[in-house]
Amino acid sequence: MEYRRIPHTNLDVSQLCLGTMTWGQQNSQADAFAQLDCAIGAGINFIDTAEMYPVPPKPETQGATETILGEYLRSRKNRDKLIIATKIAGPGRCDYIRPDMALDWNNIHAAVDASLERLGIDTIDLYQIHWPQRDTNFFGELYYPENPRETKASILESLEALAEVIRMGKVRYIGVSNETPWGIMKYLQLAEKHSLPRIVTVQNPYSLLNRSFEVGMSEISHREELPLLAYSPLAFGTLTGKYLNGQQPDNARLSLFKRFSRYTNSQQALKATEAYVTLAKKLNLSPAQLALAWVNSRPFVGSNIIGATSVQQLEENIGSLDLTLDEEVLQSLKQISDEFRLPCP
Repeated sequence: MEYRRIPHTNLDVSQLCLGTMTWGQQNSQADAFAQLDCAIGAGINFIDTAEMYPVPPKPETQGATETILGEYLRSRKNRDKLIIATKIAGPGRCDYIRPDMALDWNNIHAAVDASLERLGIDTIDLYQIHWPQRDTNFFGELYYPENPRETKASILESLEALAEVIRMGKVRYIGVSNETPWGIMKYLQLAEKHSLPRIVTVQNPYSLLNRSFEVGMSEISHREELPLLAYSPLAFGTLTGKYLNGQQPDNARLSLFKRFSRYTNSQQALKATEAYVTLAKKLNLSPAQLALAWVNSRPFVGSNIIGATSVQQLEENIGSLDLTLDEEVLQSLKQISDEFRLPCP
């Protein structure tokens, strides 16, 4: 396992990060414990969760994933060996969590305290804004939703609240998720101008089917030393090929939850997926490992967030670390990407 220092921190995170969004919905606590034992045994030291998990989000399961992780930490007594990341939900999607979901002082403090209690820890290593509260494009949305009457908390107000939880020792570092180039630069600008904590990571989707991070964001990542924590590197499992030809495997995420059809609802996406899977089979490689190894190789990726619903899937995903893509394979992937340019947002 390779470990990478996140710039402007003392965090050395594993090249792969374990995602947790299925725990408490598709996966039981026993399943989660088995995944954690497997991941940590392979050298993964970075665990990513969120207050809204599991997904799909709903009031009766909200917070269950953090609670399961907290039970694991108490059981294994290995908190000091792990880097724990979690997120505060923004407004508009999970308004049952708190009466007012603005990313302001009150909500940030309440969310941090609730996460700390569920996790059973004293300090969160990386605390992230799950998505912007302003009207903008995220979660694959197109068509910029200009709204001149926005009245929500400002990024500056969020940063000031985050600075306070850092000062109190409840959070070590902060990051953002599902952000845009404008949002990233505004966070950095305001932090420098007002001597506030700097965001140190951005967690956005990134895969062979969704390379939108490379347009604008990758240059910011490089020049501002802001690594990407890549989520959905298999595009909700689509790049394994298991949904091709109309297949709906039992208990698979897209079979259970039609709302996650982001990567299967267009012919371009399906044709691109088929091309990548065909290439993997031609090379006698696992389609999942090929797709993950490509993400692992990108210079702006600080850690690649992998998730699974079984230990077998997790072991296959971890095996991507053993795969080095030579120039011939990279050129083949480039040819497919050139043919199916940005098939998914």
